[in-house]
Formats: sequence, C-alpha cells, structure tokens
Amino acid sequence: MQKKLFSTIALVVVASLLLGILAPIAAAAPPAQAKGQDYVVVKDDWLSKLADKYLGNQLSYPAIMALTNAKADKDDSYARIDNPNRIEVGWKLYIPSGEEAKAFMTAYNPAPAAAGPAPAGKITLTYLVSQGWLFDSEQELGKKFEEQTGIKIDYQVVPADQYFNVLRTKLNSGEGPDIFGGQSGKTDLKVQYDVEKNAVDLSDQPWVKLEDPLVLDQSTLNGKVYGLTVWDVLGTTWVVNYNKDIFAKLGLSEPKTYAEFKAACLKIKDAGITPIYEPVADGWHHVLWFPELGPRYEQVTPGLADKLNANKAKFADDPTMLTALTQLKDLYDSGCFGSNASSDLYADATKQISSGKAAMIVANVVFAQQVKNDYPDFNTDNIGVFVMPLADNQVLNINPAGPTKFIYKGSKYVPQAAQYFNFLTQPENLQYLIDHTPSIQTLPFTGVKGKLLPSQQAFLDAHTKRGTVYQTAVNYVNPQWMDIGKDLTAMFTNAMKPEDVLASIDKRRAEMATTAKDPAWSK
Repeated sequence: MQKKLFSTIALVVVASLLLGILAPIAAAAPPAQAKGQDYVVVKDDWLSKLADKYLGNQLSYPAIMALTNAKADKDDSYARIDNPNRIEVGWKLYIPSGEEAKAFMTAYNPAPAAAGPAPAGKITLTYLVSQGWLFDSEQELGKKFEEQTGIKIDYQVVPADQYFNVLRTKLNSGEGPDIFGGQSGKTDLKVQYDVEKNAVDLSDQPWVKLEDPLVLDQSTLNGKVYGLTVWDVLGTTWVVNYNKDIFAKLGLSEPKTYAEFKAACLKIKDAGITPIYEPVADGWHHVLWFPELGPRYEQVTPGLADKLNANKAKFADDPTMLTALTQLKDLYDSGCFGSNASSDLYADATKQISSGKAAMIVANVVFAQQVKNDYPDFNTDNIGVFVMPLADNQVLNINPAGPTKFIYKGSKYVPQAAQYFNFLTQPENLQYLIDHTPSIQTLPFTGVKGKLLPSQQAFLDAHTKRGTVYQTAVNYVNPQWMDIGKDLTAMFTNAMKPEDVLASIDKRRAEMATTAKDPAWSK
C-alpha cells in the first residue's frame, strides 16, 4: 500500500513537469452588458452560455433565470424557467444588465448540495485527471453526489506521462472535458493552461471564502479564481525526516546550520549508517534540495522572485543559490548520500528509514504516517523533522500549489460542474476525504479536523517564518524540473559545475519565456 502512496507522490511531481503549453481555444468572456435586454432562445442555447456571452461569467446564469421569472410573474410573454438545465427555442428571456446580475449573485445563496434543481435528464460530467490526483474517497463521494443530484461523474484517469498530451489534444480540438485536472501556481495558470480563455471564473463560488488564502492565491489570476485545490499542501511540505533513535545513540541534535548538518552526516557515516537516503535514480527527488529553498533565497535577497519574474535577475548571479548547490555537491562528494544514490528509488524510502539502514530522508511532513502504513509495528514517535539547512536555512518551505480542478469553459454543463465543486467542499465531505485517504492528513479549508501527529503540528506551529518554494513563486522553474534533475546528476558526476547548473536553468527559462511571448523577455 505504501509503495502505491510513494508512486502517487512521484507521479504527481512528474506529471507537473510534463506540461506543454496549451493553445487558446476560446475567446475571453466579454464585459457584462450595461443594459438589460429581452432575448429569444435559439437552437444550441443554454443558460450558462448566455450568461458567459452577456454577463461575462457562465456561473451568473441564476440571475437570468430568476429575473426572467420575475418578469414572467407580471408579463406572460416571458417564459417561466423551472429547470435551469432546460430552455426551449422561442422562449422569451430577460438578460439582466451587469449591475443587476451582480446584485442578484451577491445575495444568491444556493443549497449546499446543489446549485439548482436536479436535471430533468441524465447528465454525465466528464472529469479528465492524471493518475495520482484522484483518490478512491473522492470517487465514493462522486457516487453520493449522483444519488443526491442525478448527475454522474465519469472519472477518466490518464497515466501521468501521457496526461498533458491527452488534455492538450482535447482542449485544442474544442472537445475538452467538463472538468479537467491541472497544477495550480500562477505560472502554470497563465503559461500552461491559459485559464482566462480555457477555464471558468469561479470567484463568486461559496467555497472560495473557506479555502486557505495562500492556496487560493495560486489558483487566482488577475483577481479571478479559476481552480479548486482539494489537496494536502501542508502535509506534503518537504522537510528532512530523521530517525530519532539513531540521533540519540550518536548524541546528535537537530542541525540549524549547514556545518552542523554535515558534521552530523559524517558522524552517522562513521557509524556504518547511510546518513541521507537520496534516491537520485528517480530523476526528480534530488531536485527538491534546490527550489524548495526559495524562502531562504528570498530571505537573503528580498524581492528576488519578483526580479526573476521581471527578468531583472538571474539564477547564475545569486550567491545564495550557488552556496546551496555547492553544499549539495559537497554532501554527495562526502558520501552523505550513501554509495548507491544513483540507483536508489524513493519507493524504498520507508524500508530504509524503518530498518535503520538510513538515518534521514527528504520527505513530506507526514512521512511518519507513511512508514506506519507500510510497517504497522513502526512507532511514529521515532521520526522527527527539521527544515533543509542548506545555506543555513531555517525558513519553512511551503508550496501552496497542487493538483487542482478546473471547469472547462466550453462545457455545456458548467452549472452542474459547479454543483460538484460545491458538493466536494461541504465540511462533511472534506472531512470524509481526510478520514478515508491515507495520504491526506489535512486540507486547506476551514471547518475540518486534520490527522497530523502532535509533534508534526508542533513543528508547523513553531515555524512561523514561512515562504513559498521557487517552483511556484518563480516562472518557468517547475516545467524544467526533470531537466534540473539531469543537470544536478551531471554536477554530482563532475560533468557540470554548480555555476553551470544555474546558467542552464537561466537558459531554459529564457527559452520558455520567449516561446510564451513573455513581455519581460521581449524588452
């Protein structure tokens, strides 16, 4: 079971790195109309389509329904809409002005389980998602949603290494799924998905007020929310996990500086134990040591991420980044990753730590629960955690981005997809996901109770100095993750120097920015 969890984590990381740039397939929504108007339904009309055309937001369709019905109360030439999923050719509707619609939607408060009546006919929502992003618990909730609303969710799971090619093909052909999965993060929203053209604006949805602001911000572009992130972003924070028994026997304490960290590693090595289990063979794990230290780079050079995004700074010119890579190379050269790092796999991490063959590993905050899940006799109290101390870092690295759900703008069932999102974010359903998903310890919403161990919660509470990792904070880093991994492997084998790795990252960033026609690179 635990190997499946590790594979899930690996697939999530790898999938986030295989993104291709999605070509725009739909025009941006026009501004909401200044004046209300009568409208006669024609073939292929539906309410959310009219809301998008005249009000600039597909999810403003309830305003058309309600204000048309208000007109019908006084004038029988207007149609009465009893079911938002059914309007007929020839019906006379009232399309409100932007201000009328805004006023109505501000006061609009749909029932939690559904945003409107159950559909008259059987509706199936297609949900395209990468392997590793969909849990059994969500599929169980999907069955409950169908029982309550009559709307079926067709979960279409695609292997991680094929997912983005499949998604791109569907979007570019104008036949996108009703719901599609993707990674949040402002760079990905704009460059990879072009959400302003491909996804529905969800800003007025009730769950927006319940989601953690840092997480919500990563699915927000130009002030509009485009995605729902139901993902454990705190429990998946990458830190150094260590075997407390080994540390106690060797008289070691949690290191606060790189010098202390290396000294501990050498003492563990002298005791015949692998200091750090680093699975370089996977190609992605050893990359964590670099971009996850973004908060430290930002602490030393405030505003660095903004300067990098504005093309006013380069990785190769930053001394703290050079220090981090130099120290990472030093760990490798000193044997701190053991003698088999180039062939080690992350799937074997719990075995290495639980058996005491290795003393440390970079893993999620909740790694202890993962070990316990794989080895039931293991005592979770035997695992401690500390931040990665390269470049003397003591700032907690948080990645508020993660696998996220988007509603395809070309879908005929936008309201029903929004119903599903509202259903998932009800407190009892979020709690169900936490309680029935081994790899989820908490979710970024109010009103839920997490499963973090007291020691893990204490660690998070103690680290009030936090920052966003650079694969999320800096444009054009996340898409080149695997390439950075190749460069770091070359650095370990002396085929590249730390300076070369930084320059290589800059070069790829410039190439991606140019392809994306980023104005910061065209000046």
